[in-house]
Amino acid sequence: MQEKKKLFALDIGTRSVVGIILEEHDGQFHVIDILAKEHTKRSMLDGQIHDILAVSKIITEIKEQLEERHGCLKKVAVAAAGRALKTERAKATVSIKGKTMLQKQDILHLELCAVQQAQASVAEKNNEEKSYYYYCVGYSVLYYQLDGEEIGNLIDQQGDEASVEIIATFLPKVVVESLISALNRSGLEMEALTLEPIAAINVLMPPSMRRLNVALVDIGAGTSDIAITDMGTIIAYGMVPIAGDEITEAISDQYLLDFPLAEKAKRELHTNDRITITDILGFETEVSREEVISHISPALNKLAESICDEILQLNNGKPPKAVMLVGGGSLTPELPKRLAEKLNLPENRVAIRGIEAISSLTISKKIHNGPELVTPIGIAIAAQRSPLKYNTVYVNEQPVRLFELNKLTVGDCLLSAGIKMNKLYGKPGMALFVTLNGQNITIPGQLGEAPTILLNGKPCSFDDEIKNGDKIAVKKGKDGSAADLKIIDLLDHIPNKKITINGKPYEIFATLTCNGVKTSPDKKVEDRDQIVCTIPETIEELLKELQLHDLLLQLRPLRLKINDRETFLPNLAGKLFRNGIAIKPQSTFNHLDDIVIEQKTTPTVKQLAEMKHFQLKHIIPVTFNGEKIYLSKTVTDFYRNGEKLSEDSVLFDGDELTVEQKKMEPFLFQDLFKHVEITMPKNSGGKFVLLRNDIPATFYDQIYPGDELKIVWPLSQEKNSPPNKGHA
Repeated sequence: MQEKKKLFALDIGTRSVVGIILEEHDGQFHVIDILAKEHTKRSMLDGQIHDILAVSKIITEIKEQLEERHGCLKKVAVAAAGRALKTERAKATVSIKGKTMLQKQDILHLELCAVQQAQASVAEKNNEEKSYYYYCVGYSVLYYQLDGEEIGNLIDQQGDEASVEIIATFLPKVVVESLISALNRSGLEMEALTLEPIAAINVLMPPSMRRLNVALVDIGAGTSDIAITDMGTIIAYGMVPIAGDEITEAISDQYLLDFPLAEKAKRELHTNDRITITDILGFETEVSREEVISHISPALNKLAESICDEILQLNNGKPPKAVMLVGGGSLTPELPKRLAEKLNLPENRVAIRGIEAISSLTISKKIHNGPELVTPIGIAIAAQRSPLKYNTVYVNEQPVRLFELNKLTVGDCLLSAGIKMNKLYGKPGMALFVTLNGQNITIPGQLGEAPTILLNGKPCSFDDEIKNGDKIAVKKGKDGSAADLKIIDLLDHIPNKKITINGKPYEIFATLTCNGVKTSPDKKVEDRDQIVCTIPETIEELLKELQLHDLLLQLRPLRLKINDRETFLPNLAGKLFRNGIAIKPQSTFNHLDDIVIEQKTTPTVKQLAEMKHFQLKHIIPVTFNGEKIYLSKTVTDFYRNGEKLSEDSVLFDGDELTVEQKKMEPFLFQDLFKHVEITMPKNSGGKFVLLRNDIPATFYDQIYPGDELKIVWPLSQEKNSPPNKGHA
């Protein structure tokens, strides 16, 4: 079974020092002990140590009491809060062409290079000669790039160039050195250093939540540390030198209370509606929560305004979507409400967050939960998940402190010493900028040679690890030569394809042009050349290139003009097969494909009418003298070049047709005689009677589907002569 790992962290605040011990096992954290001690005097001011001896004494007391319960403690994680925070963005780029896949160590080293570039920029902007006057106390990755394109993770990626852009935060040397000195006097070694708001954000807001624009405010006794998240990362850090002590002092002044009693009264206001106070004259008074808040309202407004002003400044003048409050000062009465008012946010968008919001964390039942525990827990977890360690080395007898993410190398030392890496490498040769098939291509010149680096008199590389006392000498590398290549070097080969079309073999070759003129693949590439290499990709492009326009026409939909309106019939287009499988003209083809093209179908007038839903005839069924017949009338006529077409007339591609549709007229009895032949019986009397459904009718009576029609001839005077029927 894997042994549980103990983590020790200190939150050194203006009012008190909190020591915390966690156990970590398989990514789960358990708080086993917390010990807090208040400073006996004002040894801290605005988060900065002013009395190292006094602070060290409190740290030692906490360390010794925790060691009695949990054994020896040698390393500790701490966080800094200083008024001189500096934030800087920086980007580091490395060529990975021809290298093996990127591993985690490579990416960490690249991030460290970016951090140290930001460190140098901070020193330059503040008119400092040495970048090591500022220490990095935290950074976040904004994005990674591979060959100029943003990518989520560089691990196992391959390409030509990898880069990372970070945002890093720095503290002046005096802030960090005072922390180190206080720890060393207590027999502790700094295991990791971070910022209080970073520590709180790391445990309250996982990276998936940092796409939201949220402000996290860690309100202590003397300082309120602020961090802003947006677009998936931490975009800004800040601090205001005003916090819970302002409120305590306001209570102390209003009610003549000693500072510790005023602090006690402030804490009771969070849970009690009325509190009892004893002033410095010994008088005991009971006051209501509303009365106290009314008297200290100016101090509350000052604290809220200071925090809101800093939030707005860090967030480009606009309020965030929400505000999270942590730290003991977050329990200040009415503070969330006033922050919401001043930021124009709903009250439920400003909330106090305690350790219950931290995932993968359990806490001993004997420990009281509260928002003041978020930061010390965050410091301990940050030391485990993303430790930021430091070492001291010497470059040209000049001490340089480097923060170590994994290993320290010769390159790290040169960066920290202020040596510009771009001045050490030989300049790359002139690049060529060309266009290939409409795509811009940059052909870099030969890279400049790497500098000659000697470590203790022996050749070495930037990746070689260093140790204390090492001596480094560097000589600039030679410049590279300009790019030199032929067109074929860009293409590898000139493509060609062989195919068979309707049993006949063809071979198609790519067309190569440079600046609009046909050229050879051995032509030398010049700057700004526009190179085009094309080979038909689709069947349609192939037929055009081979000038097989008749076959291409067969694949087009049948085109007719009906009443001056273009009409296309895709279903009548010719059939296209590639290796026996039906495809479309826009389909691609491959080398040695067998292509078959069938001719398009020519329809008749009747088929066209069915496709276009034209009714050619109006037909009804009737019965005449006992026999079923069908009466019809033409309702649509087709004409081509003025000539009337029959139902069986064949239509051709490009025909111009005129379609005339007649008004639908009812059938009359007399229409029957267009469809039947009437013969008068020899023995009839010469007259006849029209019957419709056995009812006498006239020639102009309307008839309907299913009607029974008859023509009855009266017989002559001869008796018993059978009646004669007309016939169709």
